[in-house]
Amino acid sequence: MPDIINPGIVIGSLTDDLAEESGLGKVSVVAVAGHDTGSAIAAIPAENERFAYLSSGTWSLMGIEVKDPIISDASFDMNFTNEGGVDGTTRFLKNITGMWLLEQCRKEWEKEGTTYSYPIIVEMASAAEGFKCLVDPDDASFANPHSMTNAIKDYCSATGQHVPVNHAEVIRCIFDSLALKYRFVLDKLQQVAPFKIEKLHIIGGGSQNNLLNQFTANAIGMPVVAGPSEATAIGNIMMQAKALGAVADLAAMRNVISHSVTPAVFAPKETEAWNEAFKKYLTIVKQ
Repeated sequence: MPDIINPGIVIGSLTDDLAEESGLGKVSVVAVAGHDTGSAIAAIPAENERFAYLSSGTWSLMGIEVKDPIISDASFDMNFTNEGGVDGTTRFLKNITGMWLLEQCRKEWEKEGTTYSYPIIVEMASAAEGFKCLVDPDDASFANPHSMTNAIKDYCSATGQHVPVNHAEVIRCIFDSLALKYRFVLDKLQQVAPFKIEKLHIIGGGSQNNLLNQFTANAIGMPVVAGPSEATAIGNIMMQAKALGAVADLAAMRNVISHSVTPAVFAPKETEAWNEAFKKYLTIVKQ
């Protein structure tokens, strides 16, 4: 096995063949944050350590950034992972099913001859009544069903809930359920976090879904800071900047990023209704 290399250092330069083929010349090769999620989290425009993050896409990851790994019976039971981060930090996180449910429904509906743009999807979800039915997005029945729409309907039927009767109700069910799942995981995080979590940073493509961002803020009862959507690319660039001496550390990287992007901020609304919905959600997922 090769030596472990920390992120943010120059590990060499392009080989002669690659330098010529790419036309880049003998540019430096930098060890960045390990993978796409690592780079994305490095790009969070955080003011301090008291935040949680949600890398939102087809699959989502929620976690916190800590100095030392959190290794305990509680973290084991909650199925959280410790990953090596930038500047000696640890990414303590958990996988969550993200927009997979909606994307599979959209593919299914397209085959049936109905195509919805994202603005239309948001309109449909906004118009539909909330909390009529809820699902656990991580339930095994949603992993790869033949029909995602039918899988959602079957889950609702099996748990004694209203069964969605149209596409708008299915979409609203997905959005409500994702926001409440985020609340569920965030509550677990707070149980083991060495600090009080004050806000949730949402990064990645899913950060552009303003309706789900607002629903998430409502569900968790704290501000949601959405963006940058291209966090992976930005984090990768800033890790290269660190390796070349343009910035000193992770805090300096985030300072540059915070002055270069303007995230959208969503304050909690209708918290009582969402707290009641969360109680319903807990009852349903226990079934």
